[in-house]
Amino acid sequence: MKPVAWHIAFICVVVLYFLAMALQNDALQFLLKPLLVSTLLGGFISATAGSGSPFKKWVVGALVCSVGGDTLLMFANDNERYFILGLVCFLIAHIFYILCFHFIKVKASISGKWYTAIIVGVYYFFIMSFLLPHLGVLKIPVLIYGVVISFMLLLAMHLYDLPNHKTARIILTGAVFFAVSDSVLAVNKFHHPVAWGGWAIMGTYTLAQWLLTRGMTRYIREQVL
Repeated sequence: MKPVAWHIAFICVVVLYFLAMALQNDALQFLLKPLLVSTLLGGFISATAGSGSPFKKWVVGALVCSVGGDTLLMFANDNERYFILGLVCFLIAHIFYILCFHFIKVKASISGKWYTAIIVGVYYFFIMSFLLPHLGVLKIPVLIYGVVISFMLLLAMHLYDLPNHKTARIILTGAVFFAVSDSVLAVNKFHHPVAWGGWAIMGTYTLAQWLLTRGMTRYIREQVL
């Protein structure tokens, strides 16, 4: 399939998924949820076909692990083990993004800025202080996961100094939405479930993955030109 066909498929899946949420159709949500990132993966592979960029493998790895995480989390209400496994999948996905952003940072000779570490550190301290009394036996896994996604966000902030500022903004915005999605998910699960939680989680998550995939597609194409 051509990239435009994958893009149309992604839009259709997103519309149908959120329609299924509105109709509270669990069966349709189960069917469509793994397809959200799968269509982005297909579009990314198609859009970067012919490129020998070493960054492709990190993005593909992140998207594949995300599909695995999406699938496992669908069963988290039945068994806590699936939540842990889903958490591990997304942790690995974030590590793939970290590797990708790190090597881009090295390639572009971008130096880190001290204030970005303070911003991310404040975010991590605030969200973990809020969640810590409610984590129970999952305290250590969630703390580790928080460190990993915070580091991914930090590296995305460093990439703001890429020569193509539009690409940099897309990647950074995607990373921010990913952090927001994971934060809302954690609050919704461990602190207090709210009626709009599912919408906020999936809305920011879908937007995050779309932006990260789009940003990395732009970056890889720029390297070919």
